[in-house]
Amino acid sequence: MRLKTAVLSASFAILSAVTASAQNSTPRNLILFVPDGLRGRIVTPETAPAMAEVRDKGVNFKNPHSLFPTFTMANGSTMATGHYLGDTGTFSNTIYTGYSSAPAGDTVVPFIENDAVLGDVDEHFGGDYLNEETILKMARAQGFSTAAIGKVGPTLLFDHTDRADRPGLHSIVIDDSTGGKTGVPLSDEMKAALTKADLPLATPSRGDNGKAGDAKTPGTVVPNTAQQAYFADVASKIVLPMFKERAKPFVLVFWSRDPDGSQHNTGDSLNTVTPGINGPTSLAGIKNADNNLAQLRKALDDLGLSATTNVMIAADHGFSTISKESKTSPSAKAAYEDTPKDFLPMGFLAIDLAKALNLPLFDPNDKNARIADNAHPKAGNGVLGQDPAKPDLVVATNGGSDLIYLPNKDKKLAERTVKALLEQDYVSGLFVDDNLGRFPGTLPMSQLGLKGKATTPNPSIVVNFRSYSTGCNEPTNCSVEVADTVLRQGQGMHGSFGRGDTMNFMAAIGPDFKAGYVDALPVSNADVGATAARLMGLTPKPKGDLIGRVMTEAMPNGATPKASSDTVKSEASANGLRTVLNFQRVGKQRYFDAAGFPGRTVGLDAEGGKQKTAGK
Repeated sequence: MRLKTAVLSASFAILSAVTASAQNSTPRNLILFVPDGLRGRIVTPETAPAMAEVRDKGVNFKNPHSLFPTFTMANGSTMATGHYLGDTGTFSNTIYTGYSSAPAGDTVVPFIENDAVLGDVDEHFGGDYLNEETILKMARAQGFSTAAIGKVGPTLLFDHTDRADRPGLHSIVIDDSTGGKTGVPLSDEMKAALTKADLPLATPSRGDNGKAGDAKTPGTVVPNTAQQAYFADVASKIVLPMFKERAKPFVLVFWSRDPDGSQHNTGDSLNTVTPGINGPTSLAGIKNADNNLAQLRKALDDLGLSATTNVMIAADHGFSTISKESKTSPSAKAAYEDTPKDFLPMGFLAIDLAKALNLPLFDPNDKNARIADNAHPKAGNGVLGQDPAKPDLVVATNGGSDLIYLPNKDKKLAERTVKALLEQDYVSGLFVDDNLGRFPGTLPMSQLGLKGKATTPNPSIVVNFRSYSTGCNEPTNCSVEVADTVLRQGQGMHGSFGRGDTMNFMAAIGPDFKAGYVDALPVSNADVGATAARLMGLTPKPKGDLIGRVMTEAMPNGATPKASSDTVKSEASANGLRTVLNFQRVGKQRYFDAAGFPGRTVGLDAEGGKQKTAGK
């Protein structure tokens, strides 16, 4: 199944809705503000007044969607290109590349939230592993001033190629690596401007916000204030005034690590799921991101740029509290030095599969060392088989979902793997590469837009983990999920197919958006990329056709297409489990609400229908 843009009949209205901007003598400016990990329904005038104001005075996208797997780099790639993951190949934060990446520590499963790793992956896959044009690179080529500021990894993704030897011609990139060996070089213009403003040439560290703690020591109790204050100062005091002086249209991407970082590392709830990510640290992280947005909008006002600047806000994903509990997992019954009794260890999926499939387990993050009993892989990843250099199965550990790769495309091994996964209570939904065939209890990956023109290896099986609500009035605000991660029960994670993770926050305001408009249609992060490109008058030349739609209904005089809801259910497995996918449609475009085994996923009731949530 191919995901297409909205129905042809709406295309003429799309053009009419946006040509006014393109016909201006000075095209509109754009700020894309990404509050990493901001849940769709956590924003109020009390928790995040600046974002609530944009939502209430501009466009309230009340039916938003992160793409699954609901991870940062995956959704960063779709915002940057307007394409689904089957085209961008960024299937999660940790992927299997089929070769050993030196900057990632000589592993075949690199964590790609790293500038050096992105450069290495680009080089291996023909110079541009995304294989699709990014909005910043396209804008830069059309004469826009361009910049990306914020969290390392997704920030660079918006203009990640040809950067090393062109600091004066490439987009301005300021992230955690700026000033270090792996950072994108600063131009002489930026160095002089930073020095004049008495700002350092290297990004400050996260400090205590970066402390995750361990099973006995709580994590952070402070937001990422100092580092993000630096990013906000660079954007508001240097980049925006510089862009105004150039008198050209501009696009600025600001990727706020908070509330994601504070929710991941929260020290408010060690080893217990309440308050989880609803403690004071997480709320302070939300407010920190909100303060950054307020600073950027004030700078626009002070510079006289508000009237010509569109501001789009889109979180990459929602968030859940971590559970480490399972009654069926063999790994939870073993003892580990760093894991509380009866809790799942990091890398539990790889450990359990090695036992079920009777295959040796090796650690790709430790020179392929054999994993001993009562030990777990250092980063959770695992390679299974007699020869770790030629594995039969690879597990890329990510959090609320994991990726499984079968390098030999072994259909019998796929069948055995699916059978083993269906026996675990922490699993809630399986998606299998169409090329491997159909298996009872699973759905094909093509249903999710995971089969396209990607240059990176396609996962063989995507494993979604169980999620549930702790019982608050809004389930997406108190979602809990089993997570394969070094983080602890009670801290925060995402990546699952529960509605708590797929419901991100989205809003917009500016001259090309309606005022005081509530958009009930489903929208996604792929639509963010497609809409941003159209607002800037850019004309992508896509290689794949898994493309988001332009959100015309949010624009003055724009067309409002019709939406519908649908459900796909797999054939039942031998033990009666079915993977159920709830989604919405606009034309042929799909928006994924939730998926998994009924009763094991937030957003799916026990019969496989949609759970009722507050405000719907």
